[in-house]
Amino acid sequence: MKDRYQFQYWALSLVDARPAQDKKKGKDFGIDGLIRYLEREGEPARNIIVQVKSGKVSSRDIRDLVGVLDREKAVIGLFVTLQPPTKDMLKEAVSAGFYNSHWGNFPRLQILTVEDLLNGNATALYPRMNAATFKRAARQRRTQGEQTGLF
Repeated sequence: MKDRYQFQYWALSLVDARPAQDKKKGKDFGIDGLIRYLEREGEPARNIIVQVKSGKVSSRDIRDLVGVLDREKAVIGLFVTLQPPTKDMLKEAVSAGFYNSHWGNFPRLQILTVEDLLNGNATALYPRMNAATFKRAARQRRTQGEQTGLF
């Protein structure tokens, strides 16, 4: 079980996604990872959902991910798999439509194989401007010669 999550974390890193939750805390509800970004300044961050599959995959997995996209109101879904997609899977992905962004149009559901990601033959297509995963902390500077006491 532990190895499966290590694979999942590694696969998420291939698309610059963060794990959606701590795996010790129950079901993932179809969301293994998240990518958050800002479409425009002052607007709320948007979610890109990532699902990782290491076993056998089918068009049902793609339909399920479309349902998760709708439920979570995510703009794009990335399906990362070890197995090459079937024709039916590709057809289901295309039927999910496009996300129309300020930065362009992007397929709403994208199937990416680990092999293609490692070989540089696949890239997740989503707006990469203004990543909103974490805010940068303000830099603190020490003053010279001052040391505060413990009490």
